[in-house]
Amino acid sequence: MRTVKTFRLLLVALTMMAVPAASQAQIAVGVSVRIGPPALPVYVQPVCPAPGYIWAPGYWAYGDDGYYWVPGTWVMAPAVGMLWTPGYWGWGGGIYLWHGGYWGPHVGFYGGINYGFGYGGVGFVGGAWNGGVYSYNRTVTNVNVTVIHNTYNQTVINNNTTVNRTSFNGGTGGTTAQPTAAEQAAAKEQHVQATTAQTEHEHIASTNRAQLASVNHGRPTVAASAKPGVFSGKGVVAARQPGNRPGNNTASTNNNRSDRPPNGMKQSTASAKPNAASSGNGNGTKTKQNSSHANTPNSAGSHANRPPAPQHQNAPHPNTKPEHNKP
Repeated sequence: MRTVKTFRLLLVALTMMAVPAASQAQIAVGVSVRIGPPALPVYVQPVCPAPGYIWAPGYWAYGDDGYYWVPGTWVMAPAVGMLWTPGYWGWGGGIYLWHGGYWGPHVGFYGGINYGFGYGGVGFVGGAWNGGVYSYNRTVTNVNVTVIHNTYNQTVINNNTTVNRTSFNGGTGGTTAQPTAAEQAAAKEQHVQATTAQTEHEHIASTNRAQLASVNHGRPTVAASAKPGVFSGKGVVAARQPGNRPGNNTASTNNNRSDRPPNGMKQSTASAKPNAASSGNGNGTKTKQNSSHANTPNSAGSHANRPPAPQHQNAPHPNTKPEHNKP
């Protein structure tokens, strides 16, 4: 028994040597697999259940029976100012290694994976903290403004039509992203691991055979849920057939909440100024603020943790029925 344990520890240590130093801080558990995870499923984001919830995208985890899908869900941050950096699978040393997600003041490196809903591969544009209150970017998140009043609109226009559902970094078919300077700095900050609600959410998924990739063939019946641990009833959505979603992701006036936009919805390293015309960011995307009384967001990196001042909606404008975008 001691020999087996020693071998596993040695395997993890050798794998970590092959991983960039900036990424090593994210490794929570040395889960290693020789077969890569399936492509990310396509699904619609459930409406945010209440103010203060932050979106944590779904991901493929690995258990005794192979890969299983952990549904995306809305979760409460462990403290004010904390943002979620999703975990990701990375190729190195001949195996796929899971890099666990974490909470921190900035969003760090998550493998360049396009998880959608603001996690386009670099940074996060789905929401941000402003004066101790979390605000939502309605362009890429599904919120009902009759319930949630701290919102803003920041559109990211992407001119690249490449569809990217890759679920791992490195290796054949994986993303080629490397940590940016801002992501390297974020990796050195103090982090908080997944909350109890998040770990229980993953455990429940691991016990549900319908979540296994070998059973659902990459299209889980529970692709996302409104709250952690909820796998049935209201707020639970199933995966959809890729390429069968009308709409586009270029107009701030639509209600689309795309989880697989073309090449991700990335924000430039310099935050867009409010009321400014669209400007190029060097990544084939453009950003545009649509707030008539917005403050200039924090410009420290691509994490956008200081959005324009929240827009307090006076007239009811519910958004409980999200539309779909073309992936």
